[in-house]
Amino acid sequence: MRMKILVLTHYYPPEVNAPASRMSEHASVWRDAGHAVTIVTCAPNAPSGTLYSGYRNRLFQDEMIGGIRIIRLWTWIAANEGFLPRIANYISYFLSVMFWVWRLPKSDVIISTSPQFFCGLAGAVARIRARKWILEIRDLWPESVVAVGAMKRGFVIRLIERLECWAYRSADLVVPVTDGFVPHIRARAPDTQITVIKNGVDLAQFTAANTDSSTAFRAQHGLTGKFVAAYVGTHGMAHGLDIILDAAEKLRHRTDIALLLVGDGAERNRILVARDRRGLTNVIMLAQQPKAQMPVIWGASNAAVVVLRRVETFKTVIPSKIFEAMALKCPIILGVEGEAKTIVLEANAGLAITPDDSAELALSIEHIADNPSLMAKFGEDGRAFVEAHFDRTMLAHRYLDRIESLLKDAG
Repeated sequence: MRMKILVLTHYYPPEVNAPASRMSEHASVWRDAGHAVTIVTCAPNAPSGTLYSGYRNRLFQDEMIGGIRIIRLWTWIAANEGFLPRIANYISYFLSVMFWVWRLPKSDVIISTSPQFFCGLAGAVARIRARKWILEIRDLWPESVVAVGAMKRGFVIRLIERLECWAYRSADLVVPVTDGFVPHIRARAPDTQITVIKNGVDLAQFTAANTDSSTAFRAQHGLTGKFVAAYVGTHGMAHGLDIILDAAEKLRHRTDIALLLVGDGAERNRILVARDRRGLTNVIMLAQQPKAQMPVIWGASNAAVVVLRRVETFKTVIPSKIFEAMALKCPIILGVEGEAKTIVLEANAGLAITPDDSAELALSIEHIADNPSLMAKFGEDGRAFVEAHFDRTMLAHRYLDRIESLLKDAG
C-alpha cells in the first residue's frame, strides 16, 4: 500500500550529522518504494549556528527536493554550545511545530526523532495529522546530558524525565537505534511496542573511494607518505577528544604517523587551542566537511579513531561513523564500551581500547601502522560485515515493513 509518511527531524541535509544522514537516506528509500514522504525540519545551521549558504530562517518554507517534500520552520538559531541558547533552539522548533501543525499534511504515520528531546516530543502535538505516532530514540535524553555534565540533576531534569516516560507510553511504537536502549525504555513503559532499527550506511555512496581524490586530499594537507589515524565527527563534550592530543604527544617520535581531526562542535576551539599550545604538529584539524567528501576523507585515512568518554550511559551508544569506516575498509580503533565494541570485534573490523586511555590509543595506532596485513584484514572483514548487517537500504525497508504492520494492526 502507498503510505503518507510525515517525519519530524531537527537535522536534515545539507547538515551532515548522523540524524540528518539517517533520516534523509531512509526518506530516499521510502520515496523509491512509492510512498509520499514529508520532512519537517528547520533551516540548516548545525553545528556552528550559522545558516548554510542559500538558506534563510523563515517562518515556513515548503519545497520539493528529489521527490521528497521538505518543510523548514523557523527556529532560534544557536551554535552547538552553551546550554540556554541550545535549549532556546530546541524549544523554538517545538513551538513552531505547534503553530504550524494545521499546515502539515495529513498522513498515515508520523515519525519524530529524539534527541533533541523536544523534536521527539513534537510528535505528540503533530499526531493529530496522522493515524499513528512513532517515537524514534537515537540517544537517551536527558540521561546523556546529565552524564556529560551539561546539566545537573534537579527539578528541570526530573520534569523532562516525566515527559520522557509519558512520551514512551503515549507513542504507538518506539524505535530505538540500539538494543542497549531497550531496557531503559521498557522500565519506563512496560507495555509499549518497541522495535530496534539500527543505524547503517549507504553502501552506494560509501564504496571504494576515488584514489586520485584521496591522494590529492593527502597532498593538500601534508599527509603524503604518512599513516593517518582519523577522527571524523562532532567535537563535543561526550567525545573526550583530549585523548587524541595525549596520544599524539606519545607519538611525537613517529614522524610517519599523523592524527587527523575533522568536524565541528562545542569543544573544537578548545581542542584547537590546546593542540597549538602543546605544539602538536602531528595533529591536523579541519573544519566540518560536506557529506560528499566523507568517502574521500575515509579513503585518505588508514585507521578510524572512534571514541567516547568512559561513562556508563555510553555503553548503550553505537557511533554511526563505525559503519562508514567499515564500508570503506578503514580499520577502527574503538574507545567505546558496550554494544559498539561487540559489533567491531564481531566484525573483526579493528581494535578496542579502554575509553579515555591515551596510552592504549597510541599503542593501537602504532600496532596497525606497523602491521599492514592486519590493516588489510580488518578492512576486508569490516566491509563484508557491514554489507551483511548494516546496509541502510535493507534497514529502511525493514522500517517500512514495521510501519505497514503497525497500520494494518490499527485496521
